[in-house]
Parts: sequence; C-alpha cells; structure tokens
Amino acid sequence: QVQLVESGGGLVQAGGSLRLSCAASGSIFSFNAMGWYRQAPGKQRELVAAVTSGGSTNYADSVKGRFTISRDSAKNTVYLQMNSLRPEDTAVYYCNADDRRPLTRGNYWGQGTQVTVSS
Repeated sequence: QVQLVESGGGLVQAGGSLRLSCAASGSIFSFNAMGWYRQAPGKQRELVAAVTSGGSTNYADSVKGRFTISRDSAKNTVYLQMNSLRPEDTAVYYCNADDRRPLTRGNYWGQGTQVTVSS
C-alpha cells in the first residue's frame, strides 16, 4: 500500500511563496508519475503539476512560470514550489502517485493540505 503525506500548506498574502512537500512510503521512482492537484470549493479537482519517472514535467497553464515541481529521491519526496501566489490559487492541494507496479497498481492520494492566499 502506498502512503503519501503532504505538508507545507498555510496562509500567505498575494505575491508570497509556499513550498509543499509530499513524502511517499517508497521510492518515488517506482511510480509512473507523481503530481499535485488542487480543489477549490465548488470546483472540480484539477491537475496543477506532474513529473514522470523519467523526469518530464507538465503544468497547468494557470501556474506556468510561477510553480515548480521537483523531487528528492533520497527523501522519497516531491515538492511544489509556489511563487507569486494569487487569491485564485486558494484550494486544498493533493499529492498523487500513479503506481503501475503489478502488486500495488493504483492511483494514490494524500490527505490534502490547505493553501489560502489572501488579497
């Protein structure tokens, strides 16, 4: 069973920065991809940023140039550096792992961490 634990959310003023962390229970290179999603009240969950096991990244258009996804294999942790935050970035942010190994195949989620950006 894969476990993901997020941390780093909080309250920040517009223009500020936060870094989210997602610690996985195993090697992050075991996963086909890992990503960050967010869900604002009354809205669907949406992809923010993702990184594949090969290192390819993709970002939502709304965060390009402001957010950066990265990983630390030694710590089995994926990060989301968020700069120039805007009130519309306010949401619960979830870490996701796409596991395609035969015995643990599945799409795993963390518990979420709240990010609130005040104007």
